[in-house]
Amino acid sequence: MTDTAARRYSTGAMIFHWLIAILVIMNWRIAETAEHLEGADKLAVFGYHKAWGMLILALTVGRLLWRWSHPVPPLPSDLKPWEAKLARTIHVTFYVLLIALPLGGWLASSYGGRPVDFFGFFTIPMLPVGESKELSKSIFDAHATGGSIFIYLIGLHILGALKHTFIDKNGGIFRMLPFGKA
Repeated sequence: MTDTAARRYSTGAMIFHWLIAILVIMNWRIAETAEHLEGADKLAVFGYHKAWGMLILALTVGRLLWRWSHPVPPLPSDLKPWEAKLARTIHVTFYVLLIALPLGGWLASSYGGRPVDFFGFFTIPMLPVGESKELSKSIFDAHATGGSIFIYLIGLHILGALKHTFIDKNGGIFRMLPFGKA
């Protein structure tokens, strides 16, 4: 194995990373679009948001299983201790949000008495929690706040990858791409 290959994530990890990243950003935009709609249009667009969220949850579980069965390359050795700590904290937070946001959305939908339609293929049943419109709204509000926090962290993650790539020149983004010097 070359030195570059040892610092690069596996192909499976790259596929999971980029697919989930694209879906998360797309799903954020879908939610933002739905917020500006009303009535049946709003519900229909949020229906797609929920279905994509459940797919993101399934892919995240797959990604975690992949991560536990494939070695993760070490962080670049030139990181300052605070940078390494921040990187690890953000990655753990990403996994928490990638699981908690879809589960929270599903829970809120269940409290609202609405199962999740998965793109017309099948229906994901409601969780056995009973109905509470107030609790549904509170959870959806927390879900929206968590989504906003997630977007800001994604921005920070992107800025960090660009800094490490173009300023520190330690491989940065090329660790998660199949080309370039990691």
